[in-house]
Amino acid sequence: MRDIMNMNVKKIAFGAAVVFFTNFAFAQTVQDGINSMDSDKYAQAKANFTSMITSAPTAENYFYLGNTYLKQGEPDFAAATDNFNKGLAADKKSYLNKIGLAAIKLGKGDKNAIAEIQSIVSDSREKDAEVLFRAAEALTLFEKNNSPDLAIQYLNKAIERASKKDVPAHYYYTLGDAYRLKRMPGDAMTAYDKALPLAKNKASVYTRMGTLWMAAQQWQQAKTSIDKAIATDPTYAPAYKALAAYDIRYQQNAKATQDLINYTKYADEDPYTQLEIAKLYFTNEDYANSKQVLDKIFDKINDPIKFKLRAYQLYADGKYAEAKQNMDNFVSQADKSRVQPADQGLMGLIAAGLAKTETDAAKKTALTTEAQQKIAIAKAAKDETMKWDMELVKIAGGGASQSDVDAGPTNPVIEGLKQKVAANAQDSDSLFKLATAYQDAKNWNGAIQTWQKMNALLPDWAPGYYSLGYSYQQAGNNDAAKIAYEKFINTVKPADQEANKQTLAYAYFAVAYMSKDSDLAKAKDYVSKSVQLDPTYQDAIKLNAEINK
Repeated sequence: MRDIMNMNVKKIAFGAAVVFFTNFAFAQTVQDGINSMDSDKYAQAKANFTSMITSAPTAENYFYLGNTYLKQGEPDFAAATDNFNKGLAADKKSYLNKIGLAAIKLGKGDKNAIAEIQSIVSDSREKDAEVLFRAAEALTLFEKNNSPDLAIQYLNKAIERASKKDVPAHYYYTLGDAYRLKRMPGDAMTAYDKALPLAKNKASVYTRMGTLWMAAQQWQQAKTSIDKAIATDPTYAPAYKALAAYDIRYQQNAKATQDLINYTKYADEDPYTQLEIAKLYFTNEDYANSKQVLDKIFDKINDPIKFKLRAYQLYADGKYAEAKQNMDNFVSQADKSRVQPADQGLMGLIAAGLAKTETDAAKKTALTTEAQQKIAIAKAAKDETMKWDMELVKIAGGGASQSDVDAGPTNPVIEGLKQKVAANAQDSDSLFKLATAYQDAKNWNGAIQTWQKMNALLPDWAPGYYSLGYSYQQAGNNDAAKIAYEKFINTVKPADQEANKQTLAYAYFAVAYMSKDSDLAKAKDYVSKSVQLDPTYQDAIKLNAEINK
């Protein structure tokens, strides 16, 4: 599942080909269909373009329908291919449909498609702004497979060609999307600014601005832009999807659920849109709604992606064997290019879950090794679909239920801070004070739960993981403590290591001590690092001597 913070906002595509049609109502149908796509109403868009094909089975109309399948939440490459081929049957020289077929190759991971798109554009002699635009769009559609530099080149040419009349707004905001892929947020925002006065539905541009601000972690600006989008058009579904991402980021689960209800209300019943909704519910940790939506559409979707989402849901319920079966179904049926590092990470977590209850020592070791290797793939790719270390903590029994927290000690300070956090879940100062107050009261479950929230809010703040490890250790959960301490070790920035020498020394010692009976090599490595950091640390010195006899 893709990181919701860097969501691939659906790109609008107002086809210049409408000028070929003399019937005004017919042209309006093209625009209506394209506007439906931009509003995440793919079933409506497909109905519009299918109706157009019935009236006039032209190459352009087949392209529009095929492109709808290509741009929906999860591309349906088979349906897109079928329509692009029909478009070429209607006109064997159709550059648009040739670009569509090349885009499918690119979506599947074939980088040779970039050269193929270049060749198609060259054959067109770069005279048609629409062909240039569609080529650029194809080069920006896929997060993992794209060519933003070439897309920017084509878009600038398309804008130049179109400037003789009126430059469509979507030329500019697709240019912004290309700059986003190059991680050039300033240029992207400039392009969006140029699109804004030209756009008929400004909510589309404001939503893009909002998600760009989110990608840059400028949260207040993001919220302002999304609020503008909703104020401009309260029925624009993608704005609520962006708002859900914002609220999920701040753990405002109830608000995010309402956002998703609104998104569902203003999008449509297309199965692939519903699949996207199920994913969003899952991201919001609303597993019941995620399952309910997926159950409703499971048999309507042929794409094996459904097995992957089912696996995530089953994993969340702790049903590791069933989750593995569904991931096996996904991997065996999906194109290899669609198996992402996050999928490897999930398979690693499932293996860790299976290892927890495995009684055969050899199988347990094999599963543990598999878990480490596959999670390492996700981490190496810097994938943030899930909080891998924290998920391992949960598997190790590191969760703290609200009833456990409530059963622990409390006092007026804790109760006052709980009210502040309830009023503002983004108040990191109150979260820090609440976690510390729980520790002082020796309510370790409360401390664990609060440090987890703190770490979700400030994932790069290393001391939060150290405090989480300490709380787990005091609660007697050494497996979870060990994982949290290692997360602390790996999160401390090189520039901060000198200032954190003592806490690093203890963290290395704690992991070494907890590992000495299960992983002696690791224990020797970590206790050696502890002594290097603090040569006067007597516990580390003693452990070092003990395990190196």
